[in-house]
Amino acid sequence: MRHKPGRNDPCHCGSGKKYKRCHMDRDGGRAPARIAPPPTRRRRRRRTDHLVLTEGERDAMRAAGAANAEAMDFIRDHVRPGAVLSDLDDLVREWTYDHGYVPACLGYKGYPKSICASVNEVVCHGIPDDYALREGDIVNLDLTTIVDGWHGDQSETFLVGEVSEEARRVTQCAFDCLYLGIEAIGPGSKVLEIGRAIVARAHADGFSVVEDFQGHGIGRSFHQDPGIPHYPDSYAGQFVLEPGMCFTIEPMINVGVKGCRIDKRDGWTARTRDGKLSAQFEHTLLMTEDGVEILTQTRRGPRPGHRF
Repeated sequence: MRHKPGRNDPCHCGSGKKYKRCHMDRDGGRAPARIAPPPTRRRRRRRTDHLVLTEGERDAMRAAGAANAEAMDFIRDHVRPGAVLSDLDDLVREWTYDHGYVPACLGYKGYPKSICASVNEVVCHGIPDDYALREGDIVNLDLTTIVDGWHGDQSETFLVGEVSEEARRVTQCAFDCLYLGIEAIGPGSKVLEIGRAIVARAHADGFSVVEDFQGHGIGRSFHQDPGIPHYPDSYAGQFVLEPGMCFTIEPMINVGVKGCRIDKRDGWTARTRDGKLSAQFEHTLLMTEDGVEILTQTRRGPRPGHRF
């Protein structure tokens, strides 16, 4: 049996034409595919050009962060026993539109609300519903505001009335982990240093660090490179943080195991696998030539050194 040449090889008839231009159709259509060489592991290319902001763009991110922090200070006065999650969502949405901004979460990939409200064992992405907060709950509120096309993103975990010692400890740990992650880096640092600092503290307190979700680059896009794992990931952790990059650090700390499960009913709500408590804090950050600038620092919220 005559072996068919490749489509760009000389035709077997001796015409001097390429096979595809000569006998390929008459021989039965397409030339046989060449056997591909064994696959090789290729490193994914990271695009960094769009991450480094100009001075004007940095100011735009500062404005977005400040607006988001103002929204967080607004809603904190409404977090109390009896507060209904959907009412908190309505308040934030109305405040956001009244100020001429846009709630980034509303409609994002089909998400139905303006904020995320994650109570007790909910790790993140809790959808506000008719649940009324109870004495002893902890609740994380995650807000993202778009100002002139730029995103400010942050979250806080609130203690609702008197809470258990375990709830207080895991909330304190998540808060401290956020600032330890911030303190671990400067211009030219690798993302790896963030995860190292967070894991060291969480494990020392007897808690676990969620690996299913991570921080992210942010700017005109809600989520972009670089990914910010909260553990020392050997691949993503090698990314270098250059001046002009904006990103979030948002450690999620669990009392029990680190694993999460997503509710099948809504496709969003992530819960701890063992039903134990989880707490989280988040800031949007700008790496400058002099160090890390927190863009979402509130006026009335907890600051470094705060004790819950």
